[in-house]
Amino acid sequence: MSYNYLPLDRNWLSFQQVKNLLNYDQLVSITFDAHEKIVECRDYLDKKISESDGLLYGINTGFGYLQNVKIDKDQIEQLQYNLLVSHACGLGDVVPVPIVKLMLMLKIKSLSYGHSGVQIDTVKRLIEMYNQEVYPVIYTQGSLGASGDLAPLSHLSLPLIGLGEVWYQGVRRKSAEVLKELGWEPIQLKSKEGLALINGTQFMSAYGMYCLKMSEQLINMSNAIAALSLDAFDCSIQPLHEKIHSIRSHKGQIDSAEALRKFLAGSEIANQQKKEVQDPYSFRCIPQVHGATKDTFEFVLNTFLKEVNSVTDNPNIFPGDDLIVSGGNFHGQPLALGLDFLSIAMSELANISERRIYQLISGQRGLPMFLVKNPGLHSGFMIPQYTAAGIVSENKQLCTPASVDSISSSNNQEDHVSMGANAATKCLRVMKNVQKVLGIELLSAAQALEFRRPAKTSKVLEHMFEEFRKVVTFNTEDRVLHDDMIASIKFVSNYSIKA
Repeated sequence: MSYNYLPLDRNWLSFQQVKNLLNYDQLVSITFDAHEKIVECRDYLDKKISESDGLLYGINTGFGYLQNVKIDKDQIEQLQYNLLVSHACGLGDVVPVPIVKLMLMLKIKSLSYGHSGVQIDTVKRLIEMYNQEVYPVIYTQGSLGASGDLAPLSHLSLPLIGLGEVWYQGVRRKSAEVLKELGWEPIQLKSKEGLALINGTQFMSAYGMYCLKMSEQLINMSNAIAALSLDAFDCSIQPLHEKIHSIRSHKGQIDSAEALRKFLAGSEIANQQKKEVQDPYSFRCIPQVHGATKDTFEFVLNTFLKEVNSVTDNPNIFPGDDLIVSGGNFHGQPLALGLDFLSIAMSELANISERRIYQLISGQRGLPMFLVKNPGLHSGFMIPQYTAAGIVSENKQLCTPASVDSISSSNNQEDHVSMGANAATKCLRVMKNVQKVLGIELLSAAQALEFRRPAKTSKVLEHMFEEFRKVVTFNTEDRVLHDDMIASIKFVSNYSIKA
């Protein structure tokens, strides 16, 4: 088996596998076991329909409020086609391609369990789309986070039947043109297939996994940047002492303090005699604040890993039990709560970071006002702090929970929804904002550290500093700081540091 393939079936999909998929441009496949489960379920469903005239939701009935409208057997396939085209009502921004890739993979993963009733050709086409880099154009607005991510998943599925648009070779094109170019015939959907494709939580799940991947990087970098700021502001490392954290046993706090100690190990600046007895909370309480975010990250990650290893369409088919059951696994409540919680926790990394930026430019502890040699003639780092403050305030607005909201739809049949899709899209905005604020802190801390010379920080932080200086030079006089900020943000998103 090629290690460049991610095999999808009933086996547990790990966070590392999801990260590898994106980091190394892996392809996807299903296993023989998954193939057999899919075929078995489809054969069972075909037999059930042929032998029974009873109402089976979404299979021979209408959808939502139209659940009691029976559909004739010769119209069942048309019903599934109609479902996709009628539900493709997305608006707003286009979903980023990496998240579209995750949506495709997660939809294949969910179908691989053999509880959805799709034909194997449909799953194969989804795999071909992923591996041939035919990515559906999907929109951010349209899902209520229950009944599945109906509108986004409809746009995901339209190319299967030759409709909608796709990204192919980096160009946005009509699906029909690309299918013809690749020699692919549109899929003729069978009973239940449209519903299996658009019922599910893959929009919310993909956003969540992508945000968690970003979060992991930002949490690691926030500790490294905070450690640099601790030395740049000439802070005491006494608050990092392991005895303090051992008597308050939050794992995230203990881990964060340990990470900071490792980052600062051997620092000449950290081991100097300090004039101040205590430092501001934004420095002294870094383990407590960053640690709480880390604990939240772990909770949300656990929630999403359970979700992406689940079947979330409706109804669910159990061939071995001769059972077709209609339920509500498509409801995104666990994800909506998790996304809101993650947004709040990650925004706090930016919140405390902005306070450190403020302290660094305040002209205290031997540092010049606004971190520039001739303040007055030069404004130095005055305005990056303004930008950070504005972004932090924007995050506070974005962190109003979406999950406490609900609105009735489908003529009151769908009378409670999670709003998880809104939680998902704004969570990504929060992540990008955190990235920006940490970039501004790194820019400020690196500038401040220059005024501590010839004293040095630790080897690991000096290395990070040297790498950073390859993309952003010391600021001797006023210049367009936007360019420096962009370079710093990119550095934060890409740099890999280990204590």
